[in-house]
Amino acid sequence: MTADNAAPVVLTCGDPSGIGPECAAGAQARLAGAVPLVWLGDPRHLPPGTPVVMVDDVSEGTRAGRHGLPVLVHRFAAPAVPGRPDPANAQGVVDVIARAVALVRSGACAAMTTGPIHKKVLYDGAGFAFPGHTEYLAHLAGVSHVAMMLACDTLRVVPATIHIPLAEVPRALSRGLLSDTVRLTHAALIRDFGIPAPRIAVAGLNPHAGEGGAMGTEEITLIAPVLEALRAEGFDLTGPLSADTLFHAAARARYDAAVCMYHDQALIPIKTIAFDDGVNVTLGLPFVRTSPDHGTAFDIAGKGLANPASTVAAIRMAWAMAQARAGAARTA
Repeated sequence: MTADNAAPVVLTCGDPSGIGPECAAGAQARLAGAVPLVWLGDPRHLPPGTPVVMVDDVSEGTRAGRHGLPVLVHRFAAPAVPGRPDPANAQGVVDVIARAVALVRSGACAAMTTGPIHKKVLYDGAGFAFPGHTEYLAHLAGVSHVAMMLACDTLRVVPATIHIPLAEVPRALSRGLLSDTVRLTHAALIRDFGIPAPRIAVAGLNPHAGEGGAMGTEEITLIAPVLEALRAEGFDLTGPLSADTLFHAAARARYDAAVCMYHDQALIPIKTIAFDDGVNVTLGLPFVRTSPDHGTAFDIAGKGLANPASTVAAIRMAWAMAQARAGAARTA
């Protein structure tokens, strides 16, 4: 049982015209106080009829969560119309993210789960100067390198390059980037997932992992040397491996996470396995951050079609990671 004064997970509202508020209400109904939670946003933006308990302090989240969605109020400039994003609310979205980071960095909240945002609205309405959520969080945390993990119960994947055209991937890959990505993955598996001796599989870039140079040489010139250097430090690594045989059930049983070379190489398998309940985890931050693995879905917002499963999974994973991180700190 969770103590009534336990530091909760803070769930940010995301774009109030998207499905974030609906998913927050749905997640609370499914969690029913099982995970201490506080939603940070404007209560006007929640679906009508959502059971709400206003809290003045995040420490009230556990007790309040037994009766409704605990809400720490952050007023926005305007109401929200589902499916119709309003640039007037963009600054509120940005400010909520910053406020949530301050809560977790102070220790008042154990972790943060972020509702989906829409970058163009933030660019237009708030002059948002970052490519996305993750880069803004890294800026607030003062870190230079982060990585994106997508996780579910049966698979964890980490792409070394993310939102760039496929044609640019070979140029973007470097020994430093790949080494940093593997190191961040290794550290997170130990600290946040409680795996003392992580096994990491690393995919090749080319078909059949280059097939000895016949289908590309990046495996020979770039990936293999990085893995050899890390193995010399004690990392348990396999690869570079052909991605087309890396994700079936028997293969997944042989590793704790797979580092991939580009976005779709990592995201296609996990979205095939766990489309509704995959979780996005940011590695390399000094606090735990998860998010549902979907966007604002303006096309279905307000229609009662939003599935909160990914938000539920993200909150549960944030809480579990925070507990693992706290346990590791106590035994360090």
